[in-house]
Amino acid sequence: MDQLALLFALLLGAVLSVPLGDRLGLPSPVLMTLLGIVLALIRAVPNVDIQPDLILPLVLPPLLYAAVHRTSWRQFAANRRPIFLLAVALVFVTTAAVAFVANAVVPGLPIAAAVALGALVAPPDPVAATAVAGQLGLPRRMVSILEGEGLFNDVTAIVLYHVAIAAAVSGSFSFSEAAFTLVLSAVVAIAVGFGLAWAANKLMDYLGDATLQVGLTLLVPYASYVLAEELHGSGVLAVVTTAMFMVEHAFDADDVMTRLTGRAFWDVVDTLVTGVAFGLIGLEVHNVVRTAEGHWAEMLGWSGAVVAVVIVVRLLWLLPMTWVTQRLHARRDVDEDIPVSWRETVVMWWSGMRGVASVALALAIPLTMDDGSPFPARDEIVFIAFGVIMATLVLQGLSLPWLVRKLKVKADTEAEQSYERDIALRAAKAAKRRLKEIEEVEELPEEVQEQLLRRAYDIGLRINPELGAEERREAQTKRLARVKRIRHIQNEMMSAARHEVLAARSEPGADPEIVDRILRQLDVRSMR
Repeated sequence: MDQLALLFALLLGAVLSVPLGDRLGLPSPVLMTLLGIVLALIRAVPNVDIQPDLILPLVLPPLLYAAVHRTSWRQFAANRRPIFLLAVALVFVTTAAVAFVANAVVPGLPIAAAVALGALVAPPDPVAATAVAGQLGLPRRMVSILEGEGLFNDVTAIVLYHVAIAAAVSGSFSFSEAAFTLVLSAVVAIAVGFGLAWAANKLMDYLGDATLQVGLTLLVPYASYVLAEELHGSGVLAVVTTAMFMVEHAFDADDVMTRLTGRAFWDVVDTLVTGVAFGLIGLEVHNVVRTAEGHWAEMLGWSGAVVAVVIVVRLLWLLPMTWVTQRLHARRDVDEDIPVSWRETVVMWWSGMRGVASVALALAIPLTMDDGSPFPARDEIVFIAFGVIMATLVLQGLSLPWLVRKLKVKADTEAEQSYERDIALRAAKAAKRRLKEIEEVEELPEEVQEQLLRRAYDIGLRINPELGAEERREAQTKRLARVKRIRHIQNEMMSAARHEVLAARSEPGADPEIVDRILRQLDVRSMR
């Protein structure tokens, strides 16, 4: 098996792990990591040959962009306090605690190298957290905090990592320079992110075609990451900033084709890139394990100590910070998502799985110092880092579904259904208002007015069939049954039309491009 065949195996595994994970109740990233480990044990499978400094630029931009599309800027702004406590403050605390313990237990490990180890194992993985939260049906407030933590903690950790590596390689450290680097990195990233997002939105209008617009959305995250890194900014923060701006301003409300195409495209990209990234984590374990030959007892002991620090520090930080946030929340009239019980806090604690960023940073540690000497304890740092990743990703990932069921932490489905009904009702009322505005300037036949009014009512009913209970209660049962019957017949009619068009595609002399264009129009109409 060569490298290309291995890539195809990971891509196939990424596709199959999603339904398998749904059936087993396990996160697909964890299954892909296990698949990578299994492949690494097969002699015919080659070692992964990817430059460590290319892992982050290749993997993170599309994953971050896809993750941002599942949330919104207002959600982050509303949850800025808990996100700050987790994504910034907790990263600093974890880095310091790991550095202290690693420096004490690993012989010959300088403090700067220990800080680099702490920084690379500090941030939980945003992709793993989002995948777990989505499959387990956690409350939306918890998902919001986990998503915010995962998106922003990499920014803090990567900057700390680069500062520590620079200090370790050069042998000198300046607190003022480190603080300036942190601030400059954030400012440059935000400027690059907003600038590219604004330019991309302008270019979207020029392109017009949905396929070209969606293709541009794939290029923009990479451009944002690379440009920010070239200007000594945070590539991660630049991508998050770009994605947030584009999500809020990218598409017109009536641009149905671009929205449908973009959603399907990014679902595919997210699935494939996530699967390959976590599969590579499992494959790299084989290479890391070879560094421990002859020192298994010592290295496992060091890894166990750091794993304990990472897990315990997160718990000791979450418990008091959740209490403080709840007290502040009670005193202020704010719309903020916070854990409301100790059970939710425990689930958030156990959701702190490490992943792609930690792997990339560990493998990117330089081989030599500025003076040409080997980087101190590099093999030990990489082994410990992978020990933390495996322990948190596999152990916590496999046991988290059981913990969620045991603690009975689940989403408030009644509140979500109520919110869905409210939005559906707003949509129907907006359609009726627009109909009245049109009636004021145009004379419509009575039968047309009645038909359009029913269409306006059907808009909300299509979104949420239970909306009939909010209006016209006396005719709700008959109305809902009739609408369902009409919808079923319409679906049958559209299905017959699509089958006929597809049959025409195989006829002699058929023009596939024209047939596909008609089929796409039917598909879009079926979605409305």
